[in-house]
Amino acid sequence: MANRQNNRAVTLIEMLVVLGIILVLAGIVVTATLRVDTRSKENALDNAFALLGTSLREYFEVKDQFPEQPERNAPANAVAHIELMVRELRSVPDSRHVLDQINHALFKSEAGDPDVPELRDPWGTVLDYVYDPNGGDSFPELISAGRDKQFGTGDDIDSKGRPQN
Repeated sequence: MANRQNNRAVTLIEMLVVLGIILVLAGIVVTATLRVDTRSKENALDNAFALLGTSLREYFEVKDQFPEQPERNAPANAVAHIELMVRELRSVPDSRHVLDQINHALFKSEAGDPDVPELRDPWGTVLDYVYDPNGGDSFPELISAGRDKQFGTGDDIDSKGRPQN
């Protein structure tokens, strides 16, 4: 009679195959999570742009003009641009009411002064307010530096839906 031993051990190859499958699944989950996070931030920015556009329209209804942008060297002075815009929008009650609907987490100030907030995108970079009353397009635009946090790159997001370069 032959004495057979049942070998119930797991081989190294079987362990490597299982580990490979787990790594592939983890990679898929991480990639999907990052896409959802990016899309969520883009949606939050779209909502902020929509509310800011409404606030700017309310401001225009009262003042018959949009907030001025005295300096044109964007984005070097994006902080000054957005602070001036927010200050002006808050001076009109209907505009302020719409502005108050924006997620308060997007309002931050480096100096910590709550009276002069900086409106930031979901990635933490200050938005830039661009308005040229003599330009071809009479409505102001807002620009986010996007997820790379640098203006003038391919991932910038414009409130008017145009790609920024």
